[in-house]
Amino acid sequence: MFLLSYHLDATHLVVELGEVVDLDNEAAVEREIVRLLPCCGPRAIIMDIRTPLLTPRALGLLLRIRGQAEERGISMAVVAAHDMAREILCAAGLHRVLRVAATFPGAELRSRGCRPEPEASQKARPGGRRSAPPASGASPRPLGPYADTARPRIPGER
Repeated sequence: MFLLSYHLDATHLVVELGEVVDLDNEAAVEREIVRLLPCCGPRAIIMDIRTPLLTPRALGLLLRIRGQAEERGISMAVVAAHDMAREILCAAGLHRVLRVAATFPGAELRSRGCRPEPEASQKARPGGRRSAPPASGASPRPLGPYADTARPRIPGER
């Protein structure tokens, strides 16, 4: 299997994974990616997942590549443009471990160990200070679709 790889800039190598990884091609894909790691000398590798389907073999491959990259001092991030691929990575609990992003700018930030700012801090005042939540004596009531089920039930109380 031939993998397309290119330098995004001097510090980021992008490797495109455009096919489904299965038993037949897993070893060849891993050999190809590992072969790219020591020769290019980037500080970060970005795996560009072009397929919406990530098999268990692909998840294992990504974890092994991440481990080998870390041994060489190279950080790794994953770009998964397809919603299904991101959902699979999230369901497997790997979205933080593999530093998954939907776009290349997000992957660049995550490869440096940065996290994107939450929307609340982006909408902060120009002075850089955020307002504190209003101080009230009562604790705020839980919000969300499962708020009522998250609280313990006490018989006779509503």
